[in-house]
Amino acid sequence: MTTSVDSSTSDFIKTLQKAGSSTAGDSTTGASSLGKDSFLQLLVTQMQNQNPLDPQDNSEFVAQLAQFSSLETMQNLSTSVDAIGGMYQSSQALQASSLVGRTVTVDSGSTNVDTSTDLVGSVVLPSTSTVTTVKVSDKDGNLVRTIDLDAQKAGTASFTWDGKDENGNVLAAGNYSFVATGSIDGTSTTLTTYLPATVSSVTMGTAGTAMTLNLANGTSVALSKVQQIGI
Repeated sequence: MTTSVDSSTSDFIKTLQKAGSSTAGDSTTGASSLGKDSFLQLLVTQMQNQNPLDPQDNSEFVAQLAQFSSLETMQNLSTSVDAIGGMYQSSQALQASSLVGRTVTVDSGSTNVDTSTDLVGSVVLPSTSTVTTVKVSDKDGNLVRTIDLDAQKAGTASFTWDGKDENGNVLAAGNYSFVATGSIDGTSTTLTTYLPATVSSVTMGTAGTAMTLNLANGTSVALSKVQQIGI
């Protein structure tokens, strides 16, 4: 009897070593614990190699079966979550492809301007401004136009630039910056400007990061920061 038990124990140890080797191999692909197949193999081997003179209590086997069931459920849940993540990535890719070439309105101080058409932007006022202006500068920082918006109430005020300088000359297309200021309670305050920009490409987000829009003016902005999407 003793010899039989020792032989069975040896088989059980070999099974453990085999499962451990399998687990070590799985670790190269990201697994860090026994899989459900290895777990079930160990459980069956344990039942086959128990001491017939002192068998394990049934409650112990029930507890291990419950652990096995829990392990299988977690692995199935992980598979489902991975599938959902893949579907979300596909949805993001489809959404990204539809944005390339379209115009979006974003919180920005500069944008690439086609001076042959009017540019429409907006400024955000935290409270009433008695004097509100938007100064337009070219890529070299030279002031080319000042747009007077007069007094404005708290909220959002739109402005239009026709692509001309102070003398009425049409300027060359290119990158222009817009700085809006308002006189609030007698203090000159810089205001947030929202400008239109064309999406040239999209950078897909990885786990935990948002999709990024790469704009024609060379800047990038998160999709969540876009105020409006145009045609």
